[in-house]
Amino acid sequence: MTTPPLGPNDWEGLRSDLHRLLDRCVDQMRDAKDHPWQAPPADLADRYAIGTGGDVVGRVMDQVLPYHGGNTHPKFWGWVQGSGLASDFVAGIAAAAMNTNGGGRNHGINEVERAVIDWTRRKMGFGTGASGVLVAGTSQATVIALQAARVRACPDVRAAGGDAKLTVYAAEGVHNATRKAVELLGLGHDQLRLVQTKDGAMDLETLQQAIDMDRAHGRTPLTIVGTSGSVDLGGYDDLHALSDLANREGIWLHVDGAFGAWTRLADAPWRGLTDGIDRADSIALDFHKWMYVGYDCGLALIADEAAHRAAFAARPAYLKGAAEGLAGGDPWFCDYGIDLSRGNRALKVWCALEMFGEEAFAAAITRNCAQASFMADQVQTHGMTLAAPVVSNICVFTAAPELPADQQSALNAKIATHLQLKNATVFSTTDVNGITCLRAAITNHRTRNHHIAEAIADVAKTAQLLKGSVG
Repeated sequence: MTTPPLGPNDWEGLRSDLHRLLDRCVDQMRDAKDHPWQAPPADLADRYAIGTGGDVVGRVMDQVLPYHGGNTHPKFWGWVQGSGLASDFVAGIAAAAMNTNGGGRNHGINEVERAVIDWTRRKMGFGTGASGVLVAGTSQATVIALQAARVRACPDVRAAGGDAKLTVYAAEGVHNATRKAVELLGLGHDQLRLVQTKDGAMDLETLQQAIDMDRAHGRTPLTIVGTSGSVDLGGYDDLHALSDLANREGIWLHVDGAFGAWTRLADAPWRGLTDGIDRADSIALDFHKWMYVGYDCGLALIADEAAHRAAFAARPAYLKGAAEGLAGGDPWFCDYGIDLSRGNRALKVWCALEMFGEEAFAAAITRNCAQASFMADQVQTHGMTLAAPVVSNICVFTAAPELPADQQSALNAKIATHLQLKNATVFSTTDVNGITCLRAAITNHRTRNHHIAEAIADVAKTAQLLKGSVG
């Protein structure tokens, strides 16, 4: 029996099939408004069973492309997810052909990554001594940043392990990535101090008290995690004030800027939300959120290259570098993070910036912030109530403020599900002051004001339709 090859028997047939697939994909992205999320059919898992074979391209078009997560649609605001760009086609096709491992060695994609990191460094205001590494997302970037902080605080931790009582401080409501990071690094989430907020930002007096108390009990404050764009309400910590405190106390300042760091590109007044981010020791951010590129693509950016490298560099004999040849190309990105095998994330960002230009991203981010304010106006025009002031690109509201809190919560949850199943609009929900509210996080470059006006009118109409079911 002849073993089948791991290559097409008919390259020209493959070329034709791929042209057909590309046409379908371009159509789907161009006409994203016609392709909202839809509930997958009950037998979809059976259709995906391995071993079925057949026309793979045809099956992808008929059984895979229709059942996406919905975030390409202009009325998707449910979670902080980017909407994808046409430049992703270019990057994805080239990356598939190259199949490059971005862990190190001397080849072009590492220079692309350095260009992306350098561009981001300059946008965030970091100096030339900074470094970074592209990662899956902010969750991984947070682990990398906190590990760099830990090695700086405990230089022998990589050899001896950690038994020091290290503490981390963040505002209440900080993204779960911070909790996961302290757990993965062996600190334990009991060492994560969640500091109350005041006017939407971490309360500095309470933070200082927590630091003082930990020192008094023999603990070592390791990191303050500032938030630029809180996940629930889109709030921002005062980064200048946090930096002043961190410098005074000798504590590493990390900024969770998963989406909100990109207000550095926005117009006033939103650009000012991230003033002081240049003073941080590290930033975690995502390109696949408010820079709209395809999943996945995040960045750990660290102000001190030496501290970054000290936390991760390790070169066994089989990874020995060379002065020239393929084993050259120092520094290698595997010395700055967790992964040795690394996909070609940087090309997506590079292609996006080269195809559309920085100004287009700045305009889109600014527009999203203005759209959140427009949504807030629409909410109030329809007699609904904001759960909190709109700070950046997130609008949170309740549809029937006249109802008791428990009925408001039930109604808002029903509205969210009803609109999703109607293939109309995707909101998520979050809890504010004990009420489950509707939440829109606008990181969508396809959204226009008419989509928002239509959606809020639909919410108001649906609230009247469903109100009787929660009484």
